[in-house]
Amino acid sequence: MTTLHRYVNGHIVVGDECWTGVEIALAGDRIAALRPLAADAPDAIDLAGGWIMPGFVDTQVNGGGGVLFNDETNVDGIAAIAAAHARYGTTALLPTLISDTPDRIALALDAMDAAIAAGVPGIVGVHIEGPWLNVARKGIHDPARFRLLDDEMVALLTRPRRGRVMVTLAPELAGIAQIAALAKAGVLVSAGHSEAPYDTAVAAFDAGLTSITHLFNAMPPMVQRVPGLVGAALDDPRPWCGLIVDGVHVAPAVLRVAIAARGLDRMMLVTDAMSSVGAADKDFVLQGRAIHVADGICAYEDGTLAGSDLDMAQAVANAMAMLGLDPAAAARLAAGNPAAFLGLSGERGVLAPGLRADWVQLTTAMAPVVTTIGGRQA
Repeated sequence: MTTLHRYVNGHIVVGDECWTGVEIALAGDRIAALRPLAADAPDAIDLAGGWIMPGFVDTQVNGGGGVLFNDETNVDGIAAIAAAHARYGTTALLPTLISDTPDRIALALDAMDAAIAAGVPGIVGVHIEGPWLNVARKGIHDPARFRLLDDEMVALLTRPRRGRVMVTLAPELAGIAQIAALAKAGVLVSAGHSEAPYDTAVAAFDAGLTSITHLFNAMPPMVQRVPGLVGAALDDPRPWCGLIVDGVHVAPAVLRVAIAARGLDRMMLVTDAMSSVGAADKDFVLQGRAIHVADGICAYEDGTLAGSDLDMAQAVANAMAMLGLDPAAAARLAAGNPAAFLGLSGERGVLAPGLRADWVQLTTAMAPVVTTIGGRQA
């Protein structure tokens, strides 16, 4: 059975093009066909100048809807987080575990498998951020939980899973052989919370490290004689770079420079969202520390940033307003690029025949109206 969705009088991002009207024909949870639609088409939804964009893909989601993944490391917790972010256009995500114990890491991996098996909409993997991090760049992570990566953990991380497994580590503290073993098994290895020198970072790229977790944050700044991890990321075309575009984590001018240096190809928006996104009570407790949320900023009492109160729809709006990106480029950073990073370009990330029927309707001000996941309103 074919289902039709028609939209007119707006802006529909189809690849690098922007249409004013569209008819999307669905076959099950897939897009069967797309065609431009005239403004006078019957039974069409009037976008009133608003937008249809491919569903957003977020690779770093610590929580949402009042739930932190570290606290509710189970299918119900994952479902609550995914539902909270679906309200803001996110149709695929990686629930993210902040540095925790080996038992909790194992639980997170199993919970991801169970959530996918249960059909929780939007769950495509899991992100284990630490505890193999550099204490000098700990950020809000609890250094008491830090440890070195060992063979037992490598074995756990490389077991076959239903979804993608992403791991953030400090490459200067992990062996090149360990990074290579993770990468060979299909784990997406990312550098973060790190003081890796330039040469160490490049060696990690050679071994299969594929991305940088929240570029610029929790790593030394690049200086003229010490390029470090930031310099390696901007100089080498291989790593994907996650960008938190909230005007707080990184100055917009710095992000514009990064994009000018590397182009858009391997840049992707991430939220680093905490439980405050989609929650009425914004303040929360992270591993025993009270985090206050005000004006979109999540911070500990000493001023340390604790993730963000950012949703992906706002990140897209910020990318347009702060970075000067056109809507198609912003959608690429929020959908197409992260889908490609995850190896899911044949499934998600753009509006195209054969791909999943995932999209978001937004107002002219980029406020989300309706999110569609697999052809169903979320």
